[in-house]
Amino acid sequence: MKSLSALLALGLLSNCATSTPKGSAHQALSRPIDERINWPERYLPNKSTFFVHNQIEISAPPAVVWDILQDVESWPKWYVGAADIALINSKSGKLERDGAFTLHTMGMDFIARVREFEPPYRLATENRKTVIQGYHAWLIVPTKTGCKLITDESFRGPLGLLQGTFIPNKLHRLHQIFLEELKKKAEFEFKR
Repeated sequence: MKSLSALLALGLLSNCATSTPKGSAHQALSRPIDERINWPERYLPNKSTFFVHNQIEISAPPAVVWDILQDVESWPKWYVGAADIALINSKSGKLERDGAFTLHTMGMDFIARVREFEPPYRLATENRKTVIQGYHAWLIVPTKTGCKLITDESFRGPLGLLQGTFIPNKLHRLHQIFLEELKKKAEFEFKR
C-alpha cells in the first residue's frame, strides 16, 4: 500500500513539474467557461478535479445533429468510446426529458441521467459513482453554415483527479472522435 501511495504522490509531483502539452484537457481549464452552459454549482469547471472541452463545426442544421445525439443506442455503431448503451424507460426509443441510459466507457459502467433537455440545442447528463461524478453538457449553436457542437465534461472525485493527472488527453481524444464521427453522420444525413 505504501508503494501505491508513493507512486501516486510521485505522479502528482511529476505532473506539476512538467508543462501541459498544447491542446491538452488541462489547458481547457484556462479557457473562458462558456456561459451558455448551465453548470450546476458542484460541477463548475473551475472547481472540478478534471475538465474536458471539445467543439466542432458541422454543416447541418441543429435538428439533424440533435436527432443523432438523442439516438444514444446507436452511438456504439459509429463511436468507439462507448459500448453496451441501453435506454432506461424510453417510450420513443430515443433519449427523453428526465430519461437515462446505461453505458460502458473508459473501462467502467455508468448510468447517465438527463439533467437538461432543450431540443434541439441543449442536452446534459450526470453520472455518479463513489469514485467519480461527472456532468456532460452538449450545446448546439446555430451558425450560418449549420451549427457548432460543443461538448464539455466536468468531473469530481478521486478517479477524476487521477485521470486528469495520469491520462489527461485520453478523454479529450475520445470526445474529439465522437464529434468528428457525429459530424460525418450529420452531414451525410443532411445531404440525403
